[in-house]
Order: sequence, then structure tokens, then C-alpha cells
Amino acid sequence: MSNESDGAADEWDDRGELAWSEFDWERYLREQDEAVLRYLRFYEACLDAPDRIDAVAEKMNWGEGAWRDEADESDDDEPESDAAFEADEGVYTLHKNPIFIATKAIYLGLNRSWQPLASDATRVPQPLAVALLSSLQRGEEQAVQAIHALDFGDYAMAVSLFKRALSALNGTLALLNDDSIARQRHVLAWRLGALPRLFDLREIWLRVITECREELDRPVDDES
Repeated sequence: MSNESDGAADEWDDRGELAWSEFDWERYLREQDEAVLRYLRFYEACLDAPDRIDAVAEKMNWGEGAWRDEADESDDDEPESDAAFEADEGVYTLHKNPIFIATKAIYLGLNRSWQPLASDATRVPQPLAVALLSSLQRGEEQAVQAIHALDFGDYAMAVSLFKRALSALNGTLALLNDDSIARQRHVLAWRLGALPRLFDLREIWLRVITECREELDRPVDDES
């Protein structure tokens, strides 16, 4: 299982003459923010496709098996960078990890749709509004920690943290499946759109867990 981000810490020591200013890093981070928004646009356009996870990955120009590789962030619609910045465009950070982009994008869509609803006490009971927001936050936080572990090649820790993210996601599902929301028509309407997104997050994380376990089971060559 390939992972160009393995040993990410060592990569920082091999960056040669790279010396970006705050402006350069801000531009870089904005480009990565746009990658999350671009994924979300593709994802929402593909919601009716049964294979939407793979369809969106293709639209993002992520090759087969790229869930743990550095993503190709090129886009014909983006403005060209200046020569100095473009020379170092291959710099890798966590923000380019496809799992990070997909996770952040899907959670962004969930939060964007839930927060306006949750702020209206006439449509959503406030205890439920707070509980669901907290649950979404816990799931995203655990997943991001798992992706950090993944980037540093610690597959066992990544699996443990993804399992915590799955536990938080199951907590979100439990809130949405509770009998108490049966009379909450606004929540039920939101739930209808949220469930496919939550199941897609689970599918993505389970794929990565499977790959991590395969990597952990792979025999290590004896060093001479």
C-alpha cells in the first residue's frame, strides 16, 4: 500500500531552499481550503450516484488507491501562481491528504446545513441542537487526529483513532435514530439528507482502516 506521506516529519528536513513567507503560506492554505470546497461541490453534485465516493475522487484527479497518497491539486479553473511559488507547489502537508479533504468537506456540508436549523429553538429542541453539534465535532476531531497518525506512518494508532471517530459517528446516528425526534419534522427532514453523508464518512474510514491493517500484517523485510 503506497503512501507518499509516510515519514512526513523527515520530509520537513529535506525541503532544501524552501523558505516561504507568511503570504506564501496563506496562499497555500487558501488553495487547500479551496480543495475542500471543490470536493464538497463535486460530492453534492454526485449525491444520487451509488458510487459517489469513487466518482468524486475521480473528479478530484485522485488516482486509484490515492486515499492515502498525496492528491493532485491541479485545477484548470484556478489562477496560475507566480514562478517562485509554483516551483514549490509539490510541498506536502496534511491539508493535501485525500482523506483529510474528504472528511473536512463532508463534515463542512453537515455543519453548514445543521447550524442554521439548530439556532432556531422553534424548529429544534436546544438540547438536541447542542448534542448533535458536539457529536459532529467529536467525530471530525478524532478523524483528523487519525489522519495525522496516518501521515506519520503510525498505522496502529491511525486505526485506533479512526475507531474512535467511528464511535463518535455512531453517537451521531444514535441521536438521529432516537425515538424522541419522531415528532420533530425539521430534524427528520435534515436527517434524511445527513444519513447518506454519515454512511459515506464511515465507508471512507473503514476503507482506510482495512488498508492500515493490511500494512500492519505485511511481513517486514529483515535488515542486514
